[in-house]
Amino acid sequence: MPPKRDPEAGCLIPEAGQWPVDPQEDQDIQEDRLWIDGCFDFFHHGHAGVMLQSRRLGSSLIVGLHSDEDIAANKGPTVMNLAERIAAVEACRFATNCVPHAPYVTSLAWISHYGCRFVTHGDDITSDAAGEDCYRFVKRAGRMKIVKRTPGISTTDLVGRMLLCTKEHFIKNLPDALEGKEGKGSEEERTARGEEMLKRIREYAAAPNGRDEFVQIWNWTPKHRPLERRMSTLKASDDLQRIQSHDHGKGTFTPLVSGLSPRPGQRVVYVDGGFDLFSSGHIAFLQTVSELETKLGEERAWFTDESILKRVKDTGSDYAPAYVIVGIHTDEVINYYKRLNYPIMNLFERGLCVIQCRYIHAVVFSAPHTPSSSYLTNLPTGTPDVVYHGPTSTLQSPATDPYADARSLSIFAETPEHRFQEVNAENIVKRIMDKRFDYEERQRKKGEKGVGEEAHRRREDLEKERMRRASEVERQFGA
Repeated sequence: MPPKRDPEAGCLIPEAGQWPVDPQEDQDIQEDRLWIDGCFDFFHHGHAGVMLQSRRLGSSLIVGLHSDEDIAANKGPTVMNLAERIAAVEACRFATNCVPHAPYVTSLAWISHYGCRFVTHGDDITSDAAGEDCYRFVKRAGRMKIVKRTPGISTTDLVGRMLLCTKEHFIKNLPDALEGKEGKGSEEERTARGEEMLKRIREYAAAPNGRDEFVQIWNWTPKHRPLERRMSTLKASDDLQRIQSHDHGKGTFTPLVSGLSPRPGQRVVYVDGGFDLFSSGHIAFLQTVSELETKLGEERAWFTDESILKRVKDTGSDYAPAYVIVGIHTDEVINYYKRLNYPIMNLFERGLCVIQCRYIHAVVFSAPHTPSSSYLTNLPTGTPDVVYHGPTSTLQSPATDPYADARSLSIFAETPEHRFQEVNAENIVKRIMDKRFDYEERQRKKGEKGVGEEAHRRREDLEKERMRRASEVERQFGA
């Protein structure tokens, strides 16, 4: 018997047992079960914003994900492969389920199979290879809901930053930006932009339903000028360890979003990093931390019926065995160590990507590169039970190891390698540089200006200089 096809969208309609993910049997259509689909290529806060708005319209959100082949045929090459994009979608706290290999032209048969009455999408236009609206059949059936597209960010914007080596997106001081004291435009424009930024931070901190409070957020302001700002004035004879122990980590935690505090019995976990382009490597690391803590929870009988009933009785709900706090470094700190125009995403953008992740519970903006004893013991939640970091390829001395204090407090733990261990911002930039002409064509289709050979050579030269500088910094300071 030949495979069944959607007479409108033209895609295959799988038989029971052949659907990409369960359920395999057709589901009853529910008004509050929503479908959203897309490419979601190197997942950013714009994608999360559309999912957040969509989730607020119902009780569950099914996310259809197009294949690499369909995207290439209709739009151009992806930066991240399907496995990496699945990891990103599944990590979004507002997504209920991910359905890979969803058809590029949205099919009523597919959304109905998964029990979705409506499809959501941003207020921008998405077309197939023939230039036709990908949602034409859904709209014709009256099963479309439009939400606002997140302004100021897109995959195309990020690719442009990489290719053109721009730094205009950097944020010098997040509190100043939120108060309208930093950035382009008039005082009125800066104030409005700052208010919108803070509003978005608060919205992304919501629980899975997109409404209730969940993520707790602070900004950390150091008492002294960050060590990275003073490196150029230090002498070879200066005692780096003495300087670090004297003032590193002293500062103030300013609350931005109240959120939920650690619950009784939860282990408090601290991790930190730049999280630039919030790739599958970052997501897999956070997922690994969650899995390690789940395993420890099993060992301490966290998941027994008796323990669950006690938590529900005492607090009104059940919760995870660990409370994960993520410290995010400033643009200045990242640029000091990585040079060029890293980070590609600024602190605000990277923060939103982390905040929306299902594997975290709290965020510290502007966290120091070195989590000292002073910093760790003065976290608003108290000294963490553990500080996790991924495997490092360099052997650092106690004087230059950023985690020396965590080790001395006997709370440091190294996570094992994961399947996306090599994926980071530099890896993604290299992918784009290697396929520059393909991505330039993708940019041109969206009306973006090509960068040309001269800009390409400049990027390559700057990358070489960045690697040389990074090696030098690593030798000197163990960064």
